Amino acid sequence: MAADEPLVLGIETSCDETGVGIVHGTTLLADAVASSVDTHARFGGVVPEIASRAHLEAMVPTIERALKEAGVSPKDLDGIAVTAGPGLAGALLVGVSAAKAYAYALGKPLYGVNHLASHICVDQLEHGRLPEPTMALLVSGGHSSLLLSSDITSDVRPLGATIDDAAGEAFDKIARVLDLGFPGGPVIDRLAREGDPKAIAFPRGLSGAKDPAYDFSFSGLKTAVARWIEAKRNAGEDVPVRDVAASFQEAVVDVLTRKAVRACKDEGVDHLMIGGGVAANSRLRALAQERCERAGIRLRVPRPGLCTDNGAMVAALGAEMVARNRPASDLELSADSSLPVTDPHVPGAHAHDHVHDHDHVHEVSKENLYP
Repeated sequence: MAADEPLVLGIETSCDETGVGIVHGTTLLADAVASSVDTHARFGGVVPEIASRAHLEAMVPTIERALKEAGVSPKDLDGIAVTAGPGLAGALLVGVSAAKAYAYALGKPLYGVNHLASHICVDQLEHGRLPEPTMALLVSGGHSSLLLSSDITSDVRPLGATIDDAAGEAFDKIARVLDLGFPGGPVIDRLAREGDPKAIAFPRGLSGAKDPAYDFSFSGLKTAVARWIEAKRNAGEDVPVRDVAASFQEAVVDVLTRKAVRACKDEGVDHLMIGGGVAANSRLRALAQERCERAGIRLRVPRPGLCTDNGAMVAALGAEMVARNRPASDLELSADSSLPVTDPHVPGAHAHDHVHDHDHVHEVSKENLYP
């Protein structure tokens, strides 16, 4: 671990996980997460207001836990990175406000970064530097995207995206129809291992010759599965839950991996990175590995804990911003719930003007905060 590598704290609050990570270059020192998922479970999905309040309560303890776990002092940090978007507006605001407060109090540069670009960059913590260009398949509750990046700090190009339900969203909705609870991904993955993926021929969305090559659609699949279940119940028959789970999951991962491998071949990229919460799915990992090996493509997938939303991924992208001398964000940084993936970070107009000299009233409070 080189001494001159940047030490960065990252804050992630785009949905229901309060994540705080600390990274030294590409080495992960701490990854503290406080999840409010159990609170949302009884509503069958994330309630934005509850998520925002949970972030408020968890923020300071989670930051303190990360600093303790990493064994570093706040004054040793080279920067504070935070998810500026996309995500739930209220949840993002909590993280951005906290990051601005810490950056100001410590006199450190602030980096507002993109949630999706962070999901790609986190792979550096496990498999070393990202190759350039990087082909990334991002699959989560809110996103299913194929992205090509020649520089994770400045150039991320979308090749395709979901036109309706994201993959993770479809998992949650089918789990609800099957009365399996929330979130749906882990339980469907578990049940599918005991089912037959070929038992039911569910549709593969946007897979025709004339369909967009890299776009995804899971709405039709979701409807087809729900109707199949409904027909069984109306006929008074038992629903073979494990076979439904396996056949549904196979339809999702078949389309995801097929399109990702095709994009790699078309763009002449010899490796594929898969990230986002659904990347924790065991069948997606297995089928991607199988198809990549057959196509001569190297597969990079972070361990499941780094695939779901976490602060480590934000810190990883922040450290890359510092290392590549990217401009910092202003303290006027605001949360952007629809921040496009083409903006890996939000640079400020006055990039290096972090602490205003005339603001001596606050200088005193800074000393009190962090002597």
